[in-house]
Formats: sequence, C-alpha cells, structure tokens
Amino acid sequence: MTIRSKPFHLHIIGVCGTFMGGLAVIARELGYHVSGSDQNVYPPMSTQLEQQGISLQNGYAAANLEPAPDLVVIGNAASRGNPEVEAVLNQGLPYVSGPQWLAEHVLQSRWVLAVSGTHGKTTTSSLLSWILEYNGLHPGFLIGGAPLNFDVSARLGASPYFVVEADEYDSAFFDKRSKFVHYRPRTLVLNNLEYDHADIFENLDAIKKQFHHLLRTVPSTGRIIAPAGDANLTDVISQGCWTPVEYTSINTSPAGIDTGPADWQATLLSADGGRFAVSWRGERQGEVAWSLTGRHNVANALSALAAARHAGVEPKAALAALPSFHSVKRRMEPIVQRPDVTVYDDFAHHPTAVQTTLEGLRRKVGDATILAVLEPRSNTMRMGVHRETLAASLQAADLALIYQSANLGWDPHDLREQAANIRVSNDLEEIVAAVKAAKGHVVLMSNGGFGGIQQRLQREMSPPPSAASN
Repeated sequence: MTIRSKPFHLHIIGVCGTFMGGLAVIARELGYHVSGSDQNVYPPMSTQLEQQGISLQNGYAAANLEPAPDLVVIGNAASRGNPEVEAVLNQGLPYVSGPQWLAEHVLQSRWVLAVSGTHGKTTTSSLLSWILEYNGLHPGFLIGGAPLNFDVSARLGASPYFVVEADEYDSAFFDKRSKFVHYRPRTLVLNNLEYDHADIFENLDAIKKQFHHLLRTVPSTGRIIAPAGDANLTDVISQGCWTPVEYTSINTSPAGIDTGPADWQATLLSADGGRFAVSWRGERQGEVAWSLTGRHNVANALSALAAARHAGVEPKAALAALPSFHSVKRRMEPIVQRPDVTVYDDFAHHPTAVQTTLEGLRRKVGDATILAVLEPRSNTMRMGVHRETLAASLQAADLALIYQSANLGWDPHDLREQAANIRVSNDLEEIVAAVKAAKGHVVLMSNGGFGGIQQRLQREMSPPPSAASN
C-alpha cells in the first residue's frame, strides 16, 4: 500500500466556468489539493475559488502543470491546440472530463436528482435543493449558477441526496456525449426540450438522441418528471422508457382543478404567476405566494415539488419552502431599484426564455413601460439559428434594443422588418445612455458579461446610501 505524504493534487483546466468551478469546490471539500487555470480569471468566480484555497492561473500554459498533478480534469471549453491540453497529452498525464470525475468521485452511491431540459435547469435545481434543505435533508448539489438561498453553487452535502444541473452540452473534446449521460439519476426532471447548442448538435433529432440515452440510465425503481404536452419530450419518451413518469401541467383557470392526464397541476391565482395552487392527482395540496413571476417559474416549481416528493418530501411540506425561495443570481435579479425605474439582470439565451420572461414581467407590471436590452451571445444566437423567432419573443416589451457585437454572425437590423419595437445598436455607450434615460422597467438579457454594463449601471444609477436610507 502506498502512503501519501501530501494531498492528492487535482488540476482543472477551465476552472472558472460555473460547472468546473463547482467541481473545484467539491474536490476541495473532499480534501484534495486543487489548482486551476482559465483564460478569464475574474470575480466573482475567481474570488470564490481563492477563498476556498484553490490556486488559480490566468491563462493556459504548460508551466501550470508543474509540479505534475495526480489528475487533470479538462473542461469542455478546452480543445486540441490549448497549451495545457497539449502538455497533458505529450507528458502522458492522467486526465478525465468533469462529468466523469463527478460521477466517479461524488455521485457513486448517492441518490442523484438530475434536472435537465433546454430552459429552467438552474432555477429548478436551486428550487429542489432549497426544498430538500428547508425540510432538513441537507442535500449535496452542483448548480450552474448562484442560488441565492445558499452561499455556494456546489457542496457535498450531508445526506444521500445530490441535486445536479444536468446539461446536454458535450463532456469534453475527447468525449462528445452529453454531460448528463454520466450522472445516472434516480430522479430525473425533464423540464422541456427545444433546439439549442447549434455549435455541437446538427439538429433537434441529435439532441433527442442524447436525451434518449439519458432515459436509458434511469432505473425502473426511479422516477421521471415531465410536462404534459411537450411534443419533443413525448417523442423522446416514446423511443423507450423503463421508468414511471409523472406529468405536470398548468391550469390557468382559478375556478377549479383540471383532472386531466397530469399528475401535478398548478392553478394560477394571479396572472403573473406570483400566486398559484397546487394539486397532486386531483387533490389540492395548498397555495403559494412567492416573489417569482412567469408561467415558466410555476412550471419549474411543479417539477421541483414532484422530484422532492420522490425523495420523501410530501407536497405540503415542500410547498412551505417556496415563499422563502430567493431565486438565482442573474434570473430577473433587480440590480437597480429607484422610484422611477427598476433594472433587472437576466440570463436569457434562447427566444423561448426571452418571451416567457418578458411576458411574466408584463403580467406583473401591467401598462408600465418595459425596455428589453438583448445581447445575442450564446453560440446558437450568434450563429443566427433563432433569428426567425427572436423578434416575436420580444413583443411584450415596449422597446427592444439589440446589441450588435463584433462577433455576431448575422445582421439584427433585419428584425426591424418583423417588429416595429426593435432597435439595434453596436455601441455600448449608446445602450448605457438609453438605459439611464429609461423609466419603468429595464431587462438586461445576456448569458455573458455584456461588456460589464450590468456593474456599471448598478454603480452609476443606484441612489447613494444616504438617499436610499431617507
């Protein structure tokens, strides 16, 4: 037997991504010596990792692998030609993908509750983690965002339960399977399914194939939760399913409970989704009043309630957790709140997410003015795959201002022919000025940094502390 004189050294390439950063935190909890590198080392992720005792290198270089680590975890953003990837291969260092490392070192013997789908994964994972936490189950979790009910995005937990945001993106340059194929969940949430990630999936059928592979890993004693009426998920399930499925749906009429095919139903008690009732197989379980808005968040809540019940939390106990759920950073997060204007930061990356978010806000604020400011930043958005549906998704806004960045592969001016409320700008200063002049509600929509305008607007538009306290 070999006796180690120092901790196992794990090095992570691409450590500042939300998934890889979560791995780093969990590895540190396990007692590993963790180092990492990334080409974008900046707060808040860099600060969080350094506070955990994780040494970070800004930029990729072979020298970052000295002394040689015991194992290298390679993020899916790193490809052949990356200096560290080349050094790993040339030196014969052991390496693994992030999802495989998580599966082998954390998820083995755990009750895995995986949340998948095109939209709502981060919010639903956070909701589910909070429901379990609120009810004393202290789950482990790895979430691709910053859940505001916790001070970390990942932890080992103190129970068999582990909640993981199950992404369909590929695992690594050497493993093109979706991340979620590694997780082998006992409880699986299928939120929804649309075409996305055009940089790695040729078409929708290619994504469905990966979801079919995911279903093959769920045991017959497990549980699958899916929305009734999602044609793409229905197609996936019809390809082969060996696990009981519970269905969810939303009933917009407060007059009563629709006893249709769905096991879980929400009845909207307010147009914006801020109040709703929940039934389980025709029996009303209770009502919820919470801070979130939009039908999509009601759907997220139903999925989380169903998954929590499979883990042993009864619906009434799960419902009690929802009023104290504080959502997720960058999911309609108010960053400026003044009497004349509220500015929200939102992680929109797909026309459906844009539309449901704006429609939820419209139902909440009525006739108040809404300015949507959109950066089409995801790979799929930049490729122009969604250009035919993007204009329609912005119709709930009085004005939609689209940022035309230098790396956008199509001309958003074309969208003005589809909708009169759309304007285009390639000047961040012009966008900042438009937001500063706005009244009512402004939604900044981007899955990236948006040139730092969120922080700038928060700094320049927020009232001084003395004014805020008067």
